[in-house]
This record gives sequence, C-alpha cells and structure tokens, in this order.
Amino acid sequence: MSRVVANITVSADGYGAGPNQTEKRPFGDDGGDGWGDRLHAWMFEHADENRAELDQITPAGAYIMGRNMFGPVRDEWDRPWNGWWGANPPYHTEVFVLTHYPRDPQPMEGGTTYHFVTDGIKAAMDRAREAAGDREVSIQGGAHTINQYLAAGLIDELRLHFVPLTLGGGSRIFDGVPALNLEQVYARAASTVTHVTYRVLP
Repeated sequence: MSRVVANITVSADGYGAGPNQTEKRPFGDDGGDGWGDRLHAWMFEHADENRAELDQITPAGAYIMGRNMFGPVRDEWDRPWNGWWGANPPYHTEVFVLTHYPRDPQPMEGGTTYHFVTDGIKAAMDRAREAAGDREVSIQGGAHTINQYLAAGLIDELRLHFVPLTLGGGSRIFDGVPALNLEQVYARAASTVTHVTYRVLP
C-alpha cells in the first residue's frame, strides 16, 4: 500500500495561513503581500539552499488538497476556475480536491488532472491510492485538510517547514487533532526555515 505523506509550511506558532484569507490574499495576513511571500520565501528566494526538501514535495503518485488550497473560491462553482497553480501545475498527475460542490474533472497541461471529490476524505484517499499505485500519496494542505487526515489516522509521515515568524491566528496545524505519538526522523535548519519530519506512530 502506498505511503501517505503530508507537507506544510507553518509559522513558529503553527499557522499554515494567516487570518483574512481571500482570493487575492490566499495565505491571508502574513505581513507580506498576501501571497505567502514571508511563509514561503524558503521555496522561492532560497530554493537552492532547500533543494533537498523541495525535491521531496514532488513528484508523488497522487495528491490530495482541500478546496481552499486549490483556490479560495467559495460555494458553488460560479465561473471557470482552475486554481492558483497556472496552466501547467507542478503536480503532473492526478490531484483530488475535497469540495462540497460537484464539478467535472479538469485536465491541465503537463499531465495534471484535478478531480473534485464530494464524498469525504476517505473516498478521496481511496481514489488517490488507486491512482498512485505503489508511489506516495501526498496531502498538500491546507492545515484543515491535513488535520482531518491526521485525526482519521491516515497519515504516515508529516513534513513541517517552520518559518521564524508568528501569525497569531488563521489556519493552524493540529487544531482538533487528538493526541499523536510522533517520532522525529529528520531535522535540518536552513537560514529561513527549519525542516522537521515526523513519522506518525500507531
């Protein structure tokens, strides 16, 4: 069975996005321009220094994300909307988006196809495992989605990227998650981020 991993960048106080998320500010108030430039500078401005960790994020056999991670457009699909990731998203495989509103699959350039799953996290996991085969299933976020999978006992490995700032509110990892037994299997400090990987023990 494929291993399930989750990746998320978080502030020092555990938030994967600040308060006041909007379509124009998908990561909310993080003290930057709203595109998560402070939270995610390690991925872009300091990519060379963090290449090993970036290379772990992709490629996976299949991905799962919440609708907010796909792009914070709420309620019914009232217009064409293919997410934040451009015409050629970085996934290049099947991506299963959790939503309450049905929508036909959306193929994109480069082999990415978004599938919109309305029947819950376990259904999305079953479909992702089938698509991934013996490769990893990667849960991309956001924090609320990862928390649901942690609470359900469906994550094998949690990769957190801690950025030295606090947000004081927003969407936080571990909210609503029962007590977990974690084993630290990797840690590395870089100039703008500390990478820590935990194995989730039974």
